[in-house]
Amino acid sequence: MKPAVKGRMIPRLKFVGSSAATKDQIEGSFRRQLAILETHLSTRAYLFGGRPALADFGLYAQLYQCASDPTPGAIMKAGAPRVLAWIGRMLDPRAEGEFEAWENLAPTLMPLLRDEIAGVFFPWTAANDKALASGQKDFSMILGGKPYAQQTQKYHAKSLAALRARYAAVPDRADLDAILEEAGCRAWLDA
Repeated sequence: MKPAVKGRMIPRLKFVGSSAATKDQIEGSFRRQLAILETHLSTRAYLFGGRPALADFGLYAQLYQCASDPTPGAIMKAGAPRVLAWIGRMLDPRAEGEFEAWENLAPTLMPLLRDEIAGVFFPWTAANDKALASGQKDFSMILGGKPYAQQTQKYHAKSLAALRARYAAVPDRADLDAILEEAGCRAWLDA
């Protein structure tokens, strides 16, 4: 079975941007995200307080996959026990309390929005979207001060369009816009 899995998955590494050249960027982002979440989840059960929100479901699935993979799973076991506990809660999520006010969440959640969402995810997904729209099969950019390249992905262009549509549909965005502006996310959603 091992040769079959390797035969199927190793060629996909280039498709998802994993290479020797991008290893440090990908692993650095993963480790930063874990550190941010480890701190944030030290005082709450879910991302926004005592009950799961859509954000929990969106983020948890990716981290669940990482936890079940030997290499990132070992990283998580060594340094992110609260993240692993949250993943466990998300397997059977329950309302354990109320959502918290942004003032309580901001000190530990703003780094995720600023450093990973606005600093890595949005520039990457926007570059992918732009390349796909112009018919390119690959895209390259500077990400985190270093060159980054990979094949375009249709799914992520659809994902970005869905995020922008959901943002546009929010009727009163005054409070949300203040948070997104501070984090550096708003411009990516207005585009």
